[in-house]
Amino acid sequence: MVPEHDIGQGQQESQSMELDAVAVVGPTASGKTRRAVAIARMSGGEIISADSRQLYKGMTIGTGKDLCEYGDIPYHLIDIAEAGEKFNLHRYLAAFRTALDQIKHRGKLAVVCGGTGMYVENALNGIRMPEVPENRLLRDSLATKNIIELESILRTYKQLHNKTDVDNCKRAIRAIEIEEYYRNHPEEAALTRKAEAKPLNSLVIGIDIPREERRQRITQRLEARINEGMIEEVKGLLDRGISADDLIYYGLEYKFVTLYVTGKSTYKEMFTNLETAIHQFAKRQMTWFRGMEKRGIKINWIPWDMADDEFESEVRKLMEQSREQ
Repeated sequence: MVPEHDIGQGQQESQSMELDAVAVVGPTASGKTRRAVAIARMSGGEIISADSRQLYKGMTIGTGKDLCEYGDIPYHLIDIAEAGEKFNLHRYLAAFRTALDQIKHRGKLAVVCGGTGMYVENALNGIRMPEVPENRLLRDSLATKNIIELESILRTYKQLHNKTDVDNCKRAIRAIEIEEYYRNHPEEAALTRKAEAKPLNSLVIGIDIPREERRQRITQRLEARINEGMIEEVKGLLDRGISADDLIYYGLEYKFVTLYVTGKSTYKEMFTNLETAIHQFAKRQMTWFRGMEKRGIKINWIPWDMADDEFESEVRKLMEQSREQ
């Protein structure tokens, strides 16, 4: 987190005390960070990242942290874990609650920004996640199964609303491990249910970008990140002793660049496969956000290319409406 700094009294608007959080969501490459920074600046707020990979130190270019955009705005839940760790939803929600309480104690508005819909939705719903211990016997029994078999097992526990849990064997095994624990500990499973939680008083802003614009920006951004040193970043992580398997676990840029630098693919294969994977990821993000709306979270969609002054005016209006409800 960047060092704390004083924010002028004039910036500490009363609405910051009445909302627990304003969240900015949208698919990758839609410009969420810039918009979240604008909201934080106009309201005297602080940003809480809701990106599952920006948590990790040293994974900067590939995750698009874009720290230069924050300026003097304080931010949280970026660079809080070592690369190679497995930071799960339980740990995220605990860290989110700590950051939120600190921000509220300072009388500031929390501006949640990120594209990891599972993190955003559970945080805004006030869900608490028990710590689920490792089940070595279960893991050993699943170790030889392929991803299709693991997905089939996971479906016996719950309906799969997305593919996040099963995009690789490690994630699928962990998901099964969690569901097995909840089956045997129903009192702790109850803590994860929305009905048992106390939702935050929040306003959710969605950055609406047309599909073709999104695809173009994804390709342009991928080219820019490679030019900025993303391949060298991955090589540096490997040189530090982070295993190739651990980097591949993080998916997208770290998966495909690792395969390239370890000789498992050509540069052309890396670029093409990564570009395709990011497009698919953006589609999954939008599927999750539409699911959030169906599950009762209102998302106020604003055009991605709205002029800055119009955007701020629209957000102020929405914040005012939230106070009146």
